[in-house]
Amino acid sequence: MHRITITVNGQEHHCEVSPESLLVSLLREQLGLTGTHVGCDTSQCGCCTVLLDGVSVKACAVLAVQADGCSINTVEGLSKDGVLHPIQEAFSACHGLQCGFCTPGMMMTAACLLSTNPTPSDEEIVHAIEGNLCRCTGYVNIIESVREASRLIATQQA
Repeated sequence: MHRITITVNGQEHHCEVSPESLLVSLLREQLGLTGTHVGCDTSQCGCCTVLLDGVSVKACAVLAVQADGCSINTVEGLSKDGVLHPIQEAFSACHGLQCGFCTPGMMMTAACLLSTNPTPSDEEIVHAIEGNLCRCTGYVNIIESVREASRLIATQQA
């Protein structure tokens, strides 16, 4: 077992993990953050996407020990004090979800994109989410949701 320290959604955690434990398992099973979904276990679907030191990663492809000393943001960390993040507002308003299984990963991918590119083109949005699979939608409303989130964030910052 290895003892690691990670900061998740601004809160520091000291955890015991086995060398083969995946970050997604640590988040879901030890920390109870079940918004990070397990979809394929092969890093193909993107349902487990989180931000690791600000970079979107698939948590099923990262060993928990690799996250030692890192800051992780999950979908649970988007809202603050019960107020939805603009990304969450936009996905709701633009119907960017159907079954909702891929939605946390899509939102975290959008958060990463918008943190580095606050006004992405549709082509840039499509490129950013190409590692996230949705089996319900045609992606049109997801792209619209990211576009709307960009607009909402810009409005809040103005």
